[in-house]
Amino acid sequence: MSKTALPILLPPNYIPQESSVPHLEWKPSRYRSAPQPPPQDDGKLQELELASARQMLDGKLIKKTRPRRTVDYNGGMGRWTLLRKLRPNSNYVPYMRPSPPYIIDLLPPKAYPDNSSTSLCTKFVHTSTNKIRCPVNVVTWTPEGRRVLTGSTSGEFTLWNGLTFNFETILQAHDTAICTMKFTHSGAYLASADKSGIIKYFEPNMNNLTAWQGSNSREAIRGLSFSPDDQRFATASDDSSVRIWNFQDQRVESTLTGHGWDVKCVEWHPTKGLLVSGSKDNQIKFWDPRTGTVLSTLHQHKNTIQALSWSPNGNMVASASRDQTVRVFDIRAMKEYRILKGHKKEVCSVTWHPVHPILVSGGSEGAILHWDLSTPEPTFTQPSAGPRATLSQAHDSNVWSLAFHPLGHLLVSASNDHTTRFWSRERPGDVGSVFSGGGEKPPEVTAQDEDEDPVPGLPGFIGYPGHGGVGHGGASGGRHGGDTPYGGGDGGWYGNSGNAPGINNSGSGGVGSYENGSNTRRGGGYPDAAGSDDNYIPGFGAATQHQENPSFAGRQNGPPSSQQEMYLQDDYGRENRGGGGGGEDWGRGGGGGNRQGRWGPRRGGGRY
Repeated sequence: MSKTALPILLPPNYIPQESSVPHLEWKPSRYRSAPQPPPQDDGKLQELELASARQMLDGKLIKKTRPRRTVDYNGGMGRWTLLRKLRPNSNYVPYMRPSPPYIIDLLPPKAYPDNSSTSLCTKFVHTSTNKIRCPVNVVTWTPEGRRVLTGSTSGEFTLWNGLTFNFETILQAHDTAICTMKFTHSGAYLASADKSGIIKYFEPNMNNLTAWQGSNSREAIRGLSFSPDDQRFATASDDSSVRIWNFQDQRVESTLTGHGWDVKCVEWHPTKGLLVSGSKDNQIKFWDPRTGTVLSTLHQHKNTIQALSWSPNGNMVASASRDQTVRVFDIRAMKEYRILKGHKKEVCSVTWHPVHPILVSGGSEGAILHWDLSTPEPTFTQPSAGPRATLSQAHDSNVWSLAFHPLGHLLVSASNDHTTRFWSRERPGDVGSVFSGGGEKPPEVTAQDEDEDPVPGLPGFIGYPGHGGVGHGGASGGRHGGDTPYGGGDGGWYGNSGNAPGINNSGSGGVGSYENGSNTRRGGGYPDAAGSDDNYIPGFGAATQHQENPSFAGRQNGPPSSQQEMYLQDDYGRENRGGGGGGEDWGRGGGGGNRQGRWGPRRGGGRY
């Protein structure tokens, strides 16, 4: 068929014509060359060279100043407030473009009620560690969400900034390990309890108001929870009882007995007169605080219940147990709603997202798992899916406590490895995300420590070949190298689903850089730090390893560490990850931490 021109249907005066007047065409006369960098000031360069020479003569390295990483929610809150006034309808939310620079358009989790993917806090942000290193037992956000308060086995409160994550202040609050602490719902007071059963009240400025013995025979108080009106609070102690206290008079109103062993946790219903407690006798009991009677007992768990948490609406209660499962119970039908299996060791902590049906649990293997309960209920033909997101090496030891920011955009975790770590939401469309590329990451360096050169294997960042630590939030180089499945879960920013099979992660582990005031220093104290090069940070992989295949993170050369170095046995013969120090208080951790100075020697052993 011959090629013919298409007929022109427009009238002639609408067809664009070429200009016949050449002098009307504009041609630039200036700024034809490409942009050039500004000229260098010779005087300033000489000053810098002289300063560098003076620094080298003094034997001091020049400290590079970098701004602190921050996760600022003010921009997103302002955009969302303005959007609610100007949006065409009540359900309108702008579509997020799949590109990391559009992180500035990311709104708070409450702006996406139907998309729980925006609440998965899986991107590592920062690690905060006290100068005196000891396990961190409990962590909570202050009521206004500006700071994070942690309680450690040394009995100290440490306050961290919730925006820049730097150290603010420290207080010797208790004489023994802090086991639990809670703010009142009004935010006016803080109540805490320690291993010897002492209960203390504090004001928000950390002024101690009162203290008294709250258990029999100085047994540890493991749990504390306030009633909805803040007039009373309940405590769970190792004398196998739950006590209800009058907050103003500091007196016992009733003692709830019925558990056959140590009571490890207690939680008051967010709106009702209902208590739930978990014990070492493997039972979960519901109590009427008015009469002190047991309303119901659940026997589904096969080992100690270590943590309980009510859902924000009060219809569900989640339990974490040493039987390696997380179970969710619906109190309206008093039945088991979900059983969540994914931890390789006992589960130590559990918390709910404040907005979405997301449950986060921490295990003794150092993993943090995110569970999405908005998925359909499991059936015989379609069993329940695994965790929505997995941080298999978020910490090097037990994750004792987890807490979401009141807005839900940040997660903070406290661990037996002496660190407090902050996690934020992923950037949209980030190729380094756990939801992209099957969970696999390119072998390149993207992380920069605050005061050091770029280093490999920081938790949650990408390690180049031969370095421990491969990047999604929190996959730090482990204590014993090897291949670690990482990632997993379906879904992403836009409701698309895809399973992330995992990536290889290796390195020689430990603990990382720590905070001294607001300055970041090299941490560690392990003997293998000697003789390493400038790219080495203790606990995050050796910088001398190499690998041939650059598409995966490096494996550890040589045999892994001995089992004696990695695990200790607790009083019940269970393996416990040695976090270094802290074995005496709460019996946590065990093995090797050098804290002979201020707090005396430690003994190994498990948490219980």
